[in-house]
Amino acid sequence: MDFSFTEEQELFRKSVREFCEKNLAPHAAGIDENGEIPRGVIKDMAGFGLFGITISEEYGGSGADITTAAIAAEEIARADISMATAVYYLVEAGWGYLFEKYGTEEAKREILPGVTKGDTFLGIASTEATGGSDIASTSTLMEKKNGKLILNGTKTYISGVQEAAKYGGGYVTIVKTDPGLGHKGLSFCYLPVKDQPGVTVNTLKQMGREGMSNGIINIKNAQIPEHYLIGEWNKGFYYAMEGFNCARTLVAAACLGAAEKALEAGIDFIKERNVFGSPLAKFQGLQFQLAENYIKLESARLLVHKAAWMLDEKRFSNQELNKAVAAAKLVAPTVAFDIIREVMMWHGAYGYTKEAGLERGLRGVMSYIVGAEGAQNIMRLIIARELLGKDYSS
Repeated sequence: MDFSFTEEQELFRKSVREFCEKNLAPHAAGIDENGEIPRGVIKDMAGFGLFGITISEEYGGSGADITTAAIAAEEIARADISMATAVYYLVEAGWGYLFEKYGTEEAKREILPGVTKGDTFLGIASTEATGGSDIASTSTLMEKKNGKLILNGTKTYISGVQEAAKYGGGYVTIVKTDPGLGHKGLSFCYLPVKDQPGVTVNTLKQMGREGMSNGIINIKNAQIPEHYLIGEWNKGFYYAMEGFNCARTLVAAACLGAAEKALEAGIDFIKERNVFGSPLAKFQGLQFQLAENYIKLESARLLVHKAAWMLDEKRFSNQELNKAVAAAKLVAPTVAFDIIREVMMWHGAYGYTKEAGLERGLRGVMSYIVGAEGAQNIMRLIIARELLGKDYSS
């Protein structure tokens, strides 16, 4: 069993960390306070090859594997623990991968180069008000008519609606194409947002991830080209499962980065802060907490790296992949939240201030506990389903 990264991956991590510390970290507080990632940061990251990292060089990407993409997710979240920049990155990395794999050649040449250059946004639109992780209950409808794809419905809690509407881009979108077939009657398409007749967006205010918008996409008789269909008609459910496995692994990796940065900040603080004539780090109670948090972080890291490795190996069954990814997505956000919360407590009153910066991470990581890319109880259901068999699914 070899848990080491390749020399190339180690060099990549080092270069991404240096880049993020120089070009992203100085903007982290402003991203949260101003509610937007500066376009200069986006363009710098694109120039460094981070956007569309999983997209092939043919369309301007790097053609990286999932493990390398996960390394970048960790480093981006270290630099901006609010998760805003990590979200922008990982939805494009996860769902750009799916778009390239199943999209038509015409659509890929039209859309992906703008994504990899940082000019336009690419996201995922699956969630609806009546169903988040239950994509089989999707009610947004799509039909073919006169050489066009016609869409009607509403998508809710969608990341990047303001960015897509302002700068251009769109969404890999799950729609119902045969209502009588349940989950077997779903399809995928690319839905543009900016200047698209029949498509409007509204933003929702979130408790965290302030630098990345979230909101509602209203779709009324939107007509899109037939070549925007992604993959085969009525095969969308299976593409979605593949896309979620990639995106969830990157989510879990980002949580590792935020937790690691917070723990490092906590270690520095308890070494420097003196109480009753001694550094906090000399108190056994805090030493035990530090040890426990380190163990939790390393355990989560192993789950995440294993999931990424399995996705890259392309030799495991869907059942094995689903279990591994769900375990990583279940554990990493919760571990990150607990570590950040405890480190805030080490800081005392200072930890509760905006200046400490830790609360940004707490609010951001929480989004991955309550639902983004699949709620925690959904991960438990997936693991139990794969262990027991589908005959025992609730």
